[in-house]
Amino acid sequence: MNALLRLPLRLIAPLDALGLWLGLLSLRVLLAWDFYESGLEKLHGSNWFADIQNRFPFPFNQVPPHISWEMATWFELAGGIALLLGLGTRFFASSLIILTVVAIASVHWPDSWNSWAELMQGYGFTDHGQGNFKLPVLFIGMLLPLVLMGPGRLSVDAWLRTRLTTFNHAKDA
Repeated sequence: MNALLRLPLRLIAPLDALGLWLGLLSLRVLLAWDFYESGLEKLHGSNWFADIQNRFPFPFNQVPPHISWEMATWFELAGGIALLLGLGTRFFASSLIILTVVAIASVHWPDSWNSWAELMQGYGFTDHGQGNFKLPVLFIGMLLPLVLMGPGRLSVDAWLRTRLTTFNHAKDA
């Protein structure tokens, strides 16, 4: 009977181990692709931030639009590459959360709403006059585990942590 009760644990253990290697990697790859792609669009596109600067939350509305555009472009490009590699993951995930919150407030949030039901009409992928903040909210939900748990074992950050730990142990011995 004990063996039967332990069977689910024995079946789940390999998934747990695999998750340490691939679980957070999958989030990093998906997010890297999208943020890098958005950065490329800005890099090759024209700056439209001047049209919406008054919708940026404080203190971002105090930054000149050309500087905001450059910051958003390069944080998306560098953040996408960093997430893919798992390098500076917590910093870039946190930075991209801030960037995404600003994007929600200035681009994706509905212009006006009077009830929770009206606001939730904007929780979608397309804007039919009620906003379209579903995708950026999902991105925040995907970035949060990277902030809290780090990049996972298949990352430059994990390799650096192992190297630094080994170096510190050797130095202390």
